[in-house]
Amino acid sequence: MNNRAMMELDGELNAQFDDLVNYCMVSGAINQDLYEEYDVKRGLRDSNGKGVLTGLTEIADVVATKIIDGEKVPCEGTLYYQGYNVQELIKSYENRRFAFEEITYLLLFGELPNQQQFTSFLDILTSLEELSGNFIRDVIMKAPSANIMNTLQRCVLTLYSYDDKPDDISIPNVLRQSLQLIGKIPLISVYSYHAYRHIRYGENLVIRTPDKGMSLAENILQMLRPDGRFTELEAKVLDIALVLHAEHGGGNNSTFTNHVVTSSGTDTYSAVAASIASLKGPRHGGANLKVQQMFRDIREHITDMEDEDQIRSYLKKILNKETFDRAGLIYGMGHAVYTESDPREVVLKKFAERLAIEKDQHKEFEFYDRVEHIAAQLVAEQRRLFKPICANVDFYSGFVYTMLGIPEELFTPIFAISRISGWSAHRLEELVNRGKIIRPAYKFVGVHKTFYDMEDRDW
Repeated sequence: MNNRAMMELDGELNAQFDDLVNYCMVSGAINQDLYEEYDVKRGLRDSNGKGVLTGLTEIADVVATKIIDGEKVPCEGTLYYQGYNVQELIKSYENRRFAFEEITYLLLFGELPNQQQFTSFLDILTSLEELSGNFIRDVIMKAPSANIMNTLQRCVLTLYSYDDKPDDISIPNVLRQSLQLIGKIPLISVYSYHAYRHIRYGENLVIRTPDKGMSLAENILQMLRPDGRFTELEAKVLDIALVLHAEHGGGNNSTFTNHVVTSSGTDTYSAVAASIASLKGPRHGGANLKVQQMFRDIREHITDMEDEDQIRSYLKKILNKETFDRAGLIYGMGHAVYTESDPREVVLKKFAERLAIEKDQHKEFEFYDRVEHIAAQLVAEQRRLFKPICANVDFYSGFVYTMLGIPEELFTPIFAISRISGWSAHRLEELVNRGKIIRPAYKFVGVHKTFYDMEDRDW
């Protein structure tokens, strides 16, 4: 029932609908103590918050602890793609372009390519990225959504109808579909943004085709900007941001969603659309947008960005649910796995500072850095943590995108543009290994009822 239909209900029907809402709330409420009584791993996490093992993968390893004297202790976080340390990989890209494309090859095929393999891969990828004029007109331009993730999901599902073999889940066909999506999702995202702004606000509609000589990061910038121009550092920073978001193990919500849906035997477009639906959530891919909203709120309530006492006082109010969204969270702080440091944040922060210097935004960068350190102290104190808490990659990603001139509507789609490489690798891994359908159990804790004991059924 949409909002307009709700408003058109008369008073009596509204009251009846409120009754249904109350029934739903009462019926759906479960005694929270039962999770402990039956040892249910809520959210597939144990009592320490660690993810329950549900599968095996060779694609990525997220490391946050080390063994000392037979015990696991927190350590600086490390992320590995197919066994390679991501921070070391990024160092090797300092004077090179196409970092994201090479990482995509690595995630899909397990090893870094030689020059001939990479050239061939780029030729195949660029040949699959274009969208037909009919698709742009009939799908992207019609009924654009303010939330680009919804449009992205709809467009991915519609690509099923443009595929001659949409339901073929053989490895050659799924690989072909995956490469097409890796190439097309950036175009769909940027074009969808332009279409929405054109139809909603009457802005000029400029649709640029990708330049086959440019990297994916460069093409995003040239397709997005009115003049199509960008600096070398801007393209480098976006390229690295895509690398850092490309994959994070099989347990993150959107990738696990892809495993679950893939295990049912469904088609590639449905599996990717499900992952996009997961990534849209503010607890997952939408977190960087919450960080930006939080920083705007902080600026509105303090008078000096360099005054640590003002910052500390306001952050305490956020933690105490007295202000901002009253959720009691400092967004961008803490991670389900990392404690000492998030390696993605460590890398992105360095590039954020370089970009801030080029953009004359270094004081803004220093403000972020100040908030990060004060927030880490406050969260640890309030939660009485005996282990450190670190900023995660979302803390700086929104700031980076803002400096790049990427609109907030595209923050989460940029995440999807990157993570489609990881989703594709995991989908192929699931299919290659012919796993069973993923079907965890839920324990019934309701009461068995006898229909014939019910009263007042004669109506």
